[in-house]
Amino acid sequence: MAPRPKIRCRQIAESDLDSVIDLLVRGFPRRDRAYWQRGLGRQAVRPVPEGVPRFGYMLDCDGRAVGVLLVLGDAAHVDGRLEARCNLSSWYVDPEYRSYAPLLVAIPLKLKDVTFVNVSPAPHTWPIVEAQGFSPICQGQFTAFPFLAKPVRGVRVRAVTAEDVASSFPSVPDFDLLRTHADYGCVSLVCSTPDGDYPFVFRPFRRWRDRLPCMRLIYCREAGDFVRFAGPLGRHLLRGGSPWVILDSDGPVEGLVGFYQARSGRKYFKGPHKPRLGDLAYTEFALFGP
Repeated sequence: MAPRPKIRCRQIAESDLDSVIDLLVRGFPRRDRAYWQRGLGRQAVRPVPEGVPRFGYMLDCDGRAVGVLLVLGDAAHVDGRLEARCNLSSWYVDPEYRSYAPLLVAIPLKLKDVTFVNVSPAPHTWPIVEAQGFSPICQGQFTAFPFLAKPVRGVRVRAVTAEDVASSFPSVPDFDLLRTHADYGCVSLVCSTPDGDYPFVFRPFRRWRDRLPCMRLIYCREAGDFVRFAGPLGRHLLRGGSPWVILDSDGPVEGLVGFYQARSGRKYFKGPHKPRLGDLAYTEFALFGP
């Protein structure tokens, strides 16, 4: 009789990335190899808290990757301190090994003092995610037309690029985050006002069968900041060809023109700290792109 294959679940090492990407390309045929190489390459050079996986976990069958769950380690600021956070993403197992698939989720969720987020669950998986002990961060998403908002006097919108230096934006909060996300292909903007500077990050993508340009709100310091500066931000983005902005919400957003969708964009978390709305920095949306 042939010996039974040895299957184990272990963390993905950088030396595993080529075989893991092969698996991801098989599991997600709409994404090409460059998509996975780009995002995992960015994650490879990011600082990750000790004890937190950098890339995630794989099912190893006699040295061959047969299953993968990306668990993108990060650290988030919570109440003035850094807390470990992991983005669960892109779960796939080759059909003949599907009985081992639960291991890929069970093992990382044993990590203590880590907040896990799932920012792109398909609607048919919501009951499964909730059965795993996750709670909603938001119930849906709001599509805003911010250029229709009222003007705000005394506001200047400036773009931060990957080549900018901190001395050019001496009072801007989260400058390194803005510059890094600009390098990822996001649109990083600062609203400068008499009472301070307010940072924003948007990810360009296309909606409705890839026909219409749109922006996803990736980062702001407070959800209300986007509402306050929707007018100047929206007109700046409109000049670049993007009339819509998608943002996480639990219903219609007062002060914005647009529409709410409860069956789209729900996001989940599990762990000690519920992420606030308006913070998708360094998640798969930023690292991998549209």
